[in-house]
Amino acid sequence: MEEGAIPCRCMKEKAAAKLLKDSRLPVNLQKCTFENFKFKYYAKNCLDLVNGISYYELAKHAFEAAQGFVKRFSADPGADGLLFTGQVGSGKTFLACCIANTLLKEGNSILFAVVPDLLDQIRSTYDTGRNTEDLTEFDLLDTARQVPLLILDDLGAHNYTEWTRNKIYSIINYRLNHRLPVIVTTNISPEDLEGYLGERTTSRLLEMCKPYRFLVDMDIRAIQRKEKGY
Repeated sequence: MEEGAIPCRCMKEKAAAKLLKDSRLPVNLQKCTFENFKFKYYAKNCLDLVNGISYYELAKHAFEAAQGFVKRFSADPGADGLLFTGQVGSGKTFLACCIANTLLKEGNSILFAVVPDLLDQIRSTYDTGRNTEDLTEFDLLDTARQVPLLILDDLGAHNYTEWTRNKIYSIINYRLNHRLPVIVTTNISPEDLEGYLGERTTSRLLEMCKPYRFLVDMDIRAIQRKEKGY
């Protein structure tokens, strides 16, 4: 009985390299792993006034949700997503990238998109002097709509115009309708999202994602710079 062909190691490495390149995950975020997530930055003696639990417990809940998402996504590509909220430097992006790196190693396709950068890329397609070989608006939006897992980073408190709201709505609405999950990081609380994104997008986003809150008493990046002696 003949055995099926087995891909050689170099082919597997090329496939993994392509997944990583297509993910557009920045180099400095490619080392974010669950093993490297540090709970020491979250105070056990500081309480979230909303629900009365500590910053540490908030981070632990979010961490467990992130690990749970990885397991669910592997079994169900239409699993509900996650919405990580909290101030700048609270670990939201790091944890989102723990998810990304774990799933990439398992051979899944993801797209990491910093929202302001994605919107700038879309605007640049309107430039009349651009090369015809450059990505079009449709290319950018279609990738964000159809990739198996989309991570929207820094959906922050920017100056959202009707144009930007429509682009974000187009992505979120498509993914909701086709049961494609999204992981979102934002410094906007769930209660305030509608004021920035509009009712249509906010309603869909909260239907798709379970929110988790991060709180820190000091920017983690600032602490890490001090630890390195900068």
